[in-house]
Amino acid sequence: MTNENVDEITRLVNLFQQGDNQAFTRLVRLFRRRIYALAYKMLLNHAEADEVVQETFVRLYKNISQLQSPKYFSSFVYRIASNYGIDLLRKRKGLMVGMPDEKDLPGSLQLTLSRQVSDPVKNLENKELLRAILKAAEELPPRQRMTLLLHDVEGLSKDEVARIMECPEATVRSNLHIARGKLKRRLKEFLK
Repeated sequence: MTNENVDEITRLVNLFQQGDNQAFTRLVRLFRRRIYALAYKMLLNHAEADEVVQETFVRLYKNISQLQSPKYFSSFVYRIASNYGIDLLRKRKGLMVGMPDEKDLPGSLQLTLSRQVSDPVKNLENKELLRAILKAAEELPPRQRMTLLLHDVEGLSKDEVARIMECPEATVRSNLHIARGKLKRRLKEFLK
């Protein structure tokens, strides 16, 4: 985020905390897509991702007074979304969740699949690898999965992930190490 964006977000948060509902609406517009993308990558389900977005902003509206400083607004919003997404994963645990169709994969993964591969066998291998990665990621415990998603997919720093997950940075490093190890073991046949 540029300094200009941070300044605008800070201004909007201050207005929102003073009761300006138009500022809230603008904040929703700024963060809705980011929250949806995060939720979809975590849940691989459009309806649940929509639910996370809606619930995130309802909770944000009710709890904005808990935000200590506008500079932590992004972390605050991500934390609300992450916690709700983890709750949904825990509720889902034990239920059979099928692999998504190729057209339902997150945009970044669709882009990977859409690259032209001249060798049909290689193309099939790439699709099998992607499915194996998604399946392995689905099997991670919710907090490890969210940590991996926030850091490795969303590109947030370990410090930002620690604030979002409300845990020490050492826990983030540990969760990343464990999650990556589990993925590596589950994907060993593809890593040859």
